[in-house]
Amino acid sequence: MDLGIRGRRAVVCGGSKGLGLAAARSLAREGVDLTLVARSHETLAEASRQLMAETGVKVETVSADLTTPDGRAEVLAKAGVVDILVSNPGVRQVPDDFRTLTREAWDGWMEAHFYSSLELIRALVPGMSARGFGRIVNMSVSFIKFPQVGFAPSHAARLALAGAIAAMARELIAHNVVINSVCPGLFETDALITNLHGHAARGNTTYEAIVEDRLSRCPAGRFADPSECGDLIAFLCSAQNGFMTAQNIVNDGGVYQGLF
Repeated sequence: MDLGIRGRRAVVCGGSKGLGLAAARSLAREGVDLTLVARSHETLAEASRQLMAETGVKVETVSADLTTPDGRAEVLAKAGVVDILVSNPGVRQVPDDFRTLTREAWDGWMEAHFYSSLELIRALVPGMSARGFGRIVNMSVSFIKFPQVGFAPSHAARLALAGAIAAMARELIAHNVVINSVCPGLFETDALITNLHGHAARGNTTYEAIVEDRLSRCPAGRFADPSECGDLIAFLCSAQNGFMTAQNIVNDGGVYQGLF
């Protein structure tokens, strides 16, 4: 299927590796020019080189911290006209005890997982609306549908963003601007492997035992390939997807057992 977005321009946050890079690759294969954003200049340069060699699209990079106003301003200044935004603040999977967290720690979660995405969206939607095309995909987590003990600040920030997106999206769809969130489960990325090793160390068990436990709870019986998330994001950014908006789409191999 031709997704009808060849020649469009996308900003992909966290685009140097993992699911962000997978989204960038899927968009690039559709002929979308890219601005990749991450903190590490080295990984950005390598991702840019790979994508340009594979697809021939134009790829620019911005090494910036999106939790800061200066970082967001730098991205917006370099990206120029933006048709597609993949907002991807990253995932931290270390449990916290809410009883011991300071106000500053809660504020840090809100800055990383709420304000950083919200401010980019607010800056880009006026231009998208005026041009009559915009696609925004927010990268969330599957746990947003079934919050877990130990992750209260993460859930608070992500759910705040989901609520804000839902309200904004219903206003913007009249201008052919749609906003959705993808909520991935276990995808085989470096971040997942690192997190599982951390869980094993904290639980005084082995990495293999942790993997077996996670897979036993996944009906698919496997970790997903990042491309399975990237291709979903590319479709959500397509010309064909002009009617589905304000959705939190779980992509987790059947782990979430709710109907809605």
